[in-house]
Amino acid sequence: MIKGGYKGKILLVNLTTGEIKTEGLPPEEVLRKYVGNRGLGLWYLYHMIKPGMRASDPENPMIFLNGPLTATKVSSSTNCTLTTINMDTECTAGRSHTHGWFGVNLNRCGLDGMIITGASDKWVYLWINDDKVELRDATEMLGADTHDTEDLVKQDLGLPLDIGHPEGCSVAAIGPAGENLCAGAAIMNDKNHGFCHSGVGAVAGSKRLKAIAIKGTGPLTKVHDEQKLDKIAKEWTKAAFTKGFVPVVAKGMSSKSDYQGVQSRVGVCAKNLLVNQLPDFGPGMSKQKITSRPCWHCPIGCSYDAEAVEGPYKGYVSTLSGGGENMEGAAAIVGISGDPGLIWYMTDLNDRLGFDSSTVGCSMAVAFEAYEKGLLTKEDTDGLELKWGDVEVVKTLITRIAHREGKFASSLADGVLTAAQRVGLPECAVHVKNSGMNLHDWRSGGFGPLVGQVVGGGSGWFATGADVWAPEADAGYPEMTKKFEVSGKGKEVARTAAIKTWHDCYGCCWFIAVGVPGILGFSASAVAAVVGWDDFTPEEAYNVGFRTLTLERIVDLKLGVTPEDDWDVSPRLTDGSPPDAPIQGKSIRPYLKGIVQDYYEHLGWDRRTSKPLRRRLKELGMEEFIEPLWGS
Repeated sequence: MIKGGYKGKILLVNLTTGEIKTEGLPPEEVLRKYVGNRGLGLWYLYHMIKPGMRASDPENPMIFLNGPLTATKVSSSTNCTLTTINMDTECTAGRSHTHGWFGVNLNRCGLDGMIITGASDKWVYLWINDDKVELRDATEMLGADTHDTEDLVKQDLGLPLDIGHPEGCSVAAIGPAGENLCAGAAIMNDKNHGFCHSGVGAVAGSKRLKAIAIKGTGPLTKVHDEQKLDKIAKEWTKAAFTKGFVPVVAKGMSSKSDYQGVQSRVGVCAKNLLVNQLPDFGPGMSKQKITSRPCWHCPIGCSYDAEAVEGPYKGYVSTLSGGGENMEGAAAIVGISGDPGLIWYMTDLNDRLGFDSSTVGCSMAVAFEAYEKGLLTKEDTDGLELKWGDVEVVKTLITRIAHREGKFASSLADGVLTAAQRVGLPECAVHVKNSGMNLHDWRSGGFGPLVGQVVGGGSGWFATGADVWAPEADAGYPEMTKKFEVSGKGKEVARTAAIKTWHDCYGCCWFIAVGVPGILGFSASAVAAVVGWDDFTPEEAYNVGFRTLTLERIVDLKLGVTPEDDWDVSPRLTDGSPPDAPIQGKSIRPYLKGIVQDYYEHLGWDRRTSKPLRRRLKELGMEEFIEPLWGS
């Protein structure tokens, strides 16, 4: 019986008709199987999509969901997940998480989530003010970047501009990239955060939905056993800060460490992965003004404002998220390095235009390589001389892409592989199923995250492996595995993918969980304490991960993905480390198909077709999917 954790209500918005209403959650049996966020979102998506549906179709739903731990005393309990058809791949489920204050405000409006369908005949933004919901005109905001849109919405509502202000609201907005349906378009919120994967900004753009503003003043998540949750939350946080991945990213550490926390493990994605080292990428960052901007109730504070105190961008404040993929996609991938203020400015420009920097960065980078090889001329590029590291050219080109200005820029706006095909270098595309990826040079890091990327749906982190960032004891890997060992790698990816998928279902940021020994116990016990499922065990939590992975594959098969999409991968990703990489990894290409098929087998999927097997569906309590997959 549910005694806490869920609000019991989903907001439904039809942009075509303007109808706004609420409905209850699915039955408890469904909630216990998929819990929330990614898992429950996939359950909704499976039942809402039809054969032949495209991401830009009005009927394609945008499913925003919290989890039962969102807005609780558990650290970093801010996860809100958007599930939809992936606009960049068109053959996989789209998934994107955000943090900040968006999910917490949604929770305080008395909602577990919202599902937006249809398409407006004019540009609008959605305003949710506790239980009052309306669509408001956004015509005058058209063309504004994501940050300016956030401020314009707050001004229109007469609310404070400050992020996290007790009298304010959270705004998620698209920029020009989303308005013009560009691949990799994101929805940015609370300045430092965003739903950045799967082209979700373009999905919003196809619906003429410029922004969503949420102000919640109601109570936070009801907790069944407060005393138990307090104890678990303290132990969990302590473990995360002593044994997990937190020290690498806390308090803006990706920049405070001069980016050495990442570079020492995998190098950097430079010049379309032609090189692995840019010696001046990172040094000097720690000497600038870095101010941690933690999310609601988050002790990690990975997001930060970065202000250059010297150089050409002195005084400019960039609002950055945690990690480093955003900086590599905005700068290193096109050869930009050196001045920290410049690197941060380029990253901020991507955010403001409303881009996931990986997708647009890799689309530009393959064009730069084609220009260097003589396959493109200035006449082809609408007068731009594409030389690595030319800041003004990159700024001009990315702005043109966001606005689809000119024939050449428009040709780069439809995905990485599509761009590579158009410039004559499909074998050099850095992509996953035409989408960007978590942009680190996994060829020099280890086979685990590389395989985890290519078997994913082009929707961000899918599986970590246990060979680059941290061991994953609860997946069976208490020590780091060998980076480039083939035997057992498919199993390693499958088991760590299930752990990651579970983390995507209960409502907390992944950073508080990755690599933490005992994490299944901490998270399962927290869910039990909040919801009142006293018999919810670590084993059941792990099975939620396996079940959700399996459901995602079923959705992807329904959308048209094939096994070949998982192993027919760009040579640029599979042909081994470049000569300058300090860690020389062998090519994964001869082994990739076998590793992927081992991954399928360990998940209980058919090695040849990747369809989940009947017996595995029965083991996971997913009998309703047997007939659609296999027939009667």
